[in-house]
Amino acid sequence: MNITAQDTGLSLPPGRSVGLLGGSFDPPHAGHLGISREALRRFGLDRVVWLVSPGNPLKHHGPAPLETRMEAARALVDHPRITVSDAEAQLGSAFTAETIASLQALFPRVRFVWLMGADNLRQFHLWQNWHDILGRVPVGVLARPGDRISARRSVTARIYADARLPSRESRRLSQMTTPAWCFVNVPMTDLSSSEIRARGAWQAAKDARGT
Repeated sequence: MNITAQDTGLSLPPGRSVGLLGGSFDPPHAGHLGISREALRRFGLDRVVWLVSPGNPLKHHGPAPLETRMEAARALVDHPRITVSDAEAQLGSAFTAETIASLQALFPRVRFVWLMGADNLRQFHLWQNWHDILGRVPVGVLARPGDRISARRSVTARIYADARLPSRESRRLSQMTTPAWCFVNVPMTDLSSSEIRARGAWQAAKDARGT
């Protein structure tokens, strides 16, 4: 099946710098919003797209239904330059590397940057075709509390030490030749999706929606 740019529901003008924040968003929370706002500012991005995934291959238990998570994310986002998208489901891609390759083919003149928290940098070397991701797009890493030291000592950080852009030059990230990555410290909360699920707050919200 041939997918067009219009099928993704995304409107990304040529020449723009667009950050991609992927995840299950199960549930979305203020931490996701905070990381996106900081990414816009620190990496000089024109837009951040939340790629709400159908599922996470690294997690044993499936997330809440995609539409439930999309609805919650849209209700949370209050910024004109942050977009919630189910493009990954529309593309039929199972892994981040496939998603990025598809988006680059559909939007060849958009400068994409992959965004993630420092906790994901620790396990990035376990991702499918992770070298390909770093070869395709710059990666912006935003520090989360408690993960800064371990992330900087991660397999990825060691192997790609020479490709690291100093944080003081973070706004240049989207212009860099790959591989390139930048680690920035930002004010963030300890709030996490797993913690919210553990408290039962997400289940209560889903029950209220009738899902």
